[in-house]
Amino acid sequence: MNITRLSLWLKGDPNRVITQLFLPGGPSQIRALIERVRTIPTTVVTSMLAELVADYGPRHQDIRETFRQNYASAIALVGETPDASEEYRMLLGAYFTKEYSLESAALFNPSMVLHPDQNGVASGSARFIMSLRACGEGHISCIEFRTGIVDARLRVTIDPLTRFAFTARPMDDVLYDKQSFFLKLVEMNVHNSYVESVLFLLEDQFTMSELNDAIERQRLQESVAPFNELADSMLWLAHSNYDLEFSSNSVLSERVIFPVSDNESRGIEDARFVRFTHPNGSIAYYATYSAYNGFRVLPQFIETTDFRRFKMTTLNGKYVQNKGMALFPRKVGDHFMMAARLDGQNIYLLRTDNIHFWNDSRLIYEPRKPWEMVQVGNCGSPIETDTGWILLTHGVGPMRQYWIGALLLDLEDPSRVISQLNEPLLVPQSDERDGYVPNVVYSCGALRHGDHLIVPYAVSDSHTRVATVSIAEVLERLGTRAPKSHQLSIRRGSC
Repeated sequence: MNITRLSLWLKGDPNRVITQLFLPGGPSQIRALIERVRTIPTTVVTSMLAELVADYGPRHQDIRETFRQNYASAIALVGETPDASEEYRMLLGAYFTKEYSLESAALFNPSMVLHPDQNGVASGSARFIMSLRACGEGHISCIEFRTGIVDARLRVTIDPLTRFAFTARPMDDVLYDKQSFFLKLVEMNVHNSYVESVLFLLEDQFTMSELNDAIERQRLQESVAPFNELADSMLWLAHSNYDLEFSSNSVLSERVIFPVSDNESRGIEDARFVRFTHPNGSIAYYATYSAYNGFRVLPQFIETTDFRRFKMTTLNGKYVQNKGMALFPRKVGDHFMMAARLDGQNIYLLRTDNIHFWNDSRLIYEPRKPWEMVQVGNCGSPIETDTGWILLTHGVGPMRQYWIGALLLDLEDPSRVISQLNEPLLVPQSDERDGYVPNVVYSCGALRHGDHLIVPYAVSDSHTRVATVSIAEVLERLGTRAPKSHQLSIRRGSC
């Protein structure tokens, strides 16, 4: 197959850093550090702070405000407010601040979607958003973004990056839906009379502070170990559902979705973004990702319309298991659909009326080819064509080698697999075999641009490349012939 690998390589840059709260220990150690810093003479504090601002100011937006926020966070853990001047507080904030290099380990597992803003784009070109999994110290994963243009000649360019990168704190006034919250607690097997007593105190929609108040009111009455365990479960669930909002003055490539909740404390992995068209024509961007806490993987869900405000929620249902869930870009019939790998080996089709709850699944594909005998899964959301859905797959073969293949699913009944490629679409080349995990090519989602697929893919869990391939040729190799509509010249902004 005529696969064109572009010259573009995206490699991790250790200079991409964010600030984080740094706590050297518990409350006693924090108090001890505060007391030691207070012994520093005022003149020395002034000079130290000036040097810190001069050194780190160019690396971060408003480093002084970062110092203030981290000082406040550390002091809140101590439970007291020491009497200190503004300069002492900011210097203490510097002691409670560290830098984290986002991409020092890897930048990989990309997905690609059409940008919501196509203004000013030349005919035959399209602006895109690429999500990437970035890994730093401790191999903690987060989501970064890049924007760029794919032109009429299938050349892909990435917009220049600014010097800054930053995260967003969860919003305090997020509303939780009581019915959905209740259903998730039932699914977690923690529903009992204690739950009912807490939920009874809440409105149909409630905030985190209202949930905390309701729990504390009931705790005074119950005050038993089972209730405390239940309260922890309810708070864990609430903290796993949160909203992020970035400044409107920031550019997309500066925004970093970094782990916030306990269930993703060791990483946000493999976001599969899709541009979703609702039946009424409205557009939303959804993504599934794997939240990892060091012990287990929990599938989570992202919703956004502008890539500035993000709603992070738990995925729910009997078949929300394992990794690698990819939503279809529209409803099929009256249902949302998703390709998934429930058992770590095979591809399933999930179907639902409620995008947050998945209780219907069907096995549609098992490993058949020698290059996928270990396991097979999807490589992002299916691509719609007039002939059927092209579902890019990953297969694991001998020597734990990952290759990218493709299935063709029926347009009206995606549970029916029409055909599969007899040979892989992409295999690791000699210059792609070495990295953090050798012999791997992997994608979290391709973009349709006119009559071609633009396929961003990871190289051995270390770097990212981009390849292009003709849809007509893929369909021909899948044993079908592309309708005439696939032979048209590239249409502006198609995906």
